[in-house]
Amino acid sequence: MRKLLFAILLLITDHSFAQKISCDNQTIADAFTLAINTVDINTRRGILAAGGDYGGEWTRDIAINSWNAVSLLRPQVAERSLWSVTLNKDSIGHQYWDQIIWVIAALNHYKVTGDFTFLEQAFKCSFNTMAKLEQQAYDHKFGLFTGPSVFNDGIAGYPESVFSKNNNSSFVLDHPNSKNIKCLSTNCVYYGAYRSLIEMAEILKMDKAIIYSYQKKSEDLKSGILKYFYSEKENKLYYLIDHTEALDKSQEGLGISFAIIFGILNKEQAFRLTENATVSKFGITSIYPDFTRYSPAKPGRHNNIIWPMVNGFFAQACIIAGNHPAFSRELNNLIRLALDPDKGDYNFREIYNPYTGAPDGGWQANSDAYPDFHWVSCKLQTWSATAYLNMVQYGLAGIRIEQDGISFKPFLPSNVHFLSLSDINYRHAVLKIVFKGGGSKIKSFTVNGLNQSTHKINSSVKGSNQIIIELE
Repeated sequence: MRKLLFAILLLITDHSFAQKISCDNQTIADAFTLAINTVDINTRRGILAAGGDYGGEWTRDIAINSWNAVSLLRPQVAERSLWSVTLNKDSIGHQYWDQIIWVIAALNHYKVTGDFTFLEQAFKCSFNTMAKLEQQAYDHKFGLFTGPSVFNDGIAGYPESVFSKNNNSSFVLDHPNSKNIKCLSTNCVYYGAYRSLIEMAEILKMDKAIIYSYQKKSEDLKSGILKYFYSEKENKLYYLIDHTEALDKSQEGLGISFAIIFGILNKEQAFRLTENATVSKFGITSIYPDFTRYSPAKPGRHNNIIWPMVNGFFAQACIIAGNHPAFSRELNNLIRLALDPDKGDYNFREIYNPYTGAPDGGWQANSDAYPDFHWVSCKLQTWSATAYLNMVQYGLAGIRIEQDGISFKPFLPSNVHFLSLSDINYRHAVLKIVFKGGGSKIKSFTVNGLNQSTHKINSSVKGSNQIIIELE
């Protein structure tokens, strides 16, 4: 079955402009090709759908997928998709609490493409949306933004204080106590969006008063996040503040990842946090531990269960923190979840059971009053695929897209000694990048046969270029 599905995906996908991979670890290469095919099969009329069983209407899915990989893989698809979830390119649409993640993806898209016209319009759209959200979703008492956690639109992602037992709706905002909660991941995204707005404004040479305003707001928000969510003594980041102002001390996988990715924690704090995080047999779960209405026999759909998108960001956080063993575990686990016959069976599924690795949609509004049904784990989930692509591009290849070019900080684990990525379309260039050796220390860096002391290519690069990186 898995080989048949893989063959069908290969046949129906146009590979004329696809990135290609060669690796001495065949499972890494198989999963990479499968991930690209998943992106392509989910591109409908030029817009990226959330998955085989979903459409393309969620801002968070399109933003995360563009940011993870699609801006570099399929820039035209990424741009059309990003604009498709805005209101006439004037403000960002869909669910209010996490729509601002679009700003981060938009800046990344500019860095990949160098499209200044896109950046100008994206800044306007981002500026308008942030101004609206500051009025509607900011809690001045705490200095934090209100709203559910980034992708957890299901009530299974929230503790008993937020869940209404006599309410059978799965949607979080249908539960009245969710209205004024403040969540770690959401506030980290707002911080990341402020930092992106600063960078956009600097590139566009905007008024310094605008830049200063965003700098002040970002610093204040960072202070609020550390004050209310971080415990230096316990070396933990907590999940949310509920409507009674009580702190829920659950571990939120996406929240701790974003706190590291956006630089809210320093490198020492980040390393200790990744080292001490609770991780299941098949990778970090969305929120740990089980809330009391769930169990290993009945995992909550947005609770102690594996969403590969979360694992992708946690893997990125581990790379940033310098925790290579933790990164390698997440990489190898996601390969198994995607490829193994008793798991994804050559299919990047939406959700997996943390104990067995089998696809498992979990339970949602589960209570004695309203026993829930077992949800499906949807097939061909785009952000599961782009999470893996990011593990390879950001983690193994060490590709860092910057304003003025691409720098490289690769890492080849012990089960990889050769990796090649080709047909990478970056601005006006096509890149082939070859990695040899192992570890993370670069021994030599050549571009088109010429040695370079700096491990970087300039954004003005044109035409076909071959980069060979040897690692010690």
